[in-house]
Amino acid sequence: MLPPPHQPPTGAPHPPSTGPSAGTSGGSWQGVLAFQPDAPVPPNATHRPRLRGFVVTGVVVTLFGLAALVMGLIVYDVIGLAAAGLAMLTASIAIGIVVPTFLWIDRLEAEPARLLWFAFLWGALISTLGAIVLNQLGVDFVAGLDQDPMVVGAVVLAPLTEEFAKGLGVLLIFWRARREFNGVTDGIVYAGLVAAGFAFVENILYLGQAYVEMGTAGLVGLFVMRCLVSPFAHPMFTVCFGLALGLITHRRRWSAAWIPLLGFVSAVFLHGLWNYSAVVAADAYLLIFAVVQVPLFIAFLFLLRWARRRESVILRDTLTGYGINGWFTPAEVAMLASPGERRRARRWARSVGGRRAAAAMTSFQDESGELAMVRKHLNAEAGHPDPEWLGREQRLLQTIVAHRRVFVAGA
Repeated sequence: MLPPPHQPPTGAPHPPSTGPSAGTSGGSWQGVLAFQPDAPVPPNATHRPRLRGFVVTGVVVTLFGLAALVMGLIVYDVIGLAAAGLAMLTASIAIGIVVPTFLWIDRLEAEPARLLWFAFLWGALISTLGAIVLNQLGVDFVAGLDQDPMVVGAVVLAPLTEEFAKGLGVLLIFWRARREFNGVTDGIVYAGLVAAGFAFVENILYLGQAYVEMGTAGLVGLFVMRCLVSPFAHPMFTVCFGLALGLITHRRRWSAAWIPLLGFVSAVFLHGLWNYSAVVAADAYLLIFAVVQVPLFIAFLFLLRWARRRESVILRDTLTGYGINGWFTPAEVAMLASPGERRRARRWARSVGGRRAAAAMTSFQDESGELAMVRKHLNAEAGHPDPEWLGREQRLLQTIVAHRRVFVAGA
């Protein structure tokens, strides 16, 4: 539970000088020139953390490399090299629409680049390969029953296997990078990038097949439907699961497991509904698209806007508590909670102190957003704070003060 704006966050440290320094104004970005807090616990002095990191990185790179090799062979076998190159170039246009949208949502408290790349590559390589294997096994099983394997595969099997393969990547980030999975917005971003990677490779296969079978006309027609009309289809499905995980970020208990399960079921249902309109009810596709899919897409856009505004409110309320304790001025809090004011602050810093001051302002903004998420975790663990979160808070406060001094000195 976040404290209301007029209360400081529980346990938030006070700087030794509890108010703005002499000569600073509460209405400027120059802010509070506070002293550094006590130093955090020193890090592990052995080489083991580095060795563990090397091993984990090696495993991940090997896994992705093998998956890329297998997927490359599959694409080459299905559509050939020339069609694959043309399809990849065409499918990249959808990536240019989808990925920047999710990065835009994540601007106030950006996620580490390594996790964003992991999410995208998991979707593009692991999820696609896993879905191909599971789909084929499912179709072979259904073929022995009195059912149309193509219809069952598209409406039942594909939604189940694909959302499972994509959702597993989001779940891995939720489990292993819990200090970077801080809420609803993070869940939406990670899920969206996993789905974007999956859709990218799937589009290469589908567009390439259309080109091989129907030539340029088939490629252009499918490109319009998949990459221009519905580029957010896969992200729209998987975001249901990411959103659900974001809702339980601060209460990771088995009693809350029904929330991610409901998110997964919702993702599978929306995916199945989408495939149904394209496969089973092809003659009524435009009607179903207008009545069902368009409202869903509009709701999805409202969800993205809501998530972005929610993060802004969390940032403002939490940093207001730090401001009461003397770490930020009211003008700084207002600037940090507004993307537009952030841009104006960076331009101001560059105008008064050049690139060095602009870089310091950017770091000040990034670290302040991270600080708000750290405090949110600490408030959720009231009474039993994690020493790692406390140490992270102290380090962020130190660097925030240091970067403020840089752009203040240039003013």
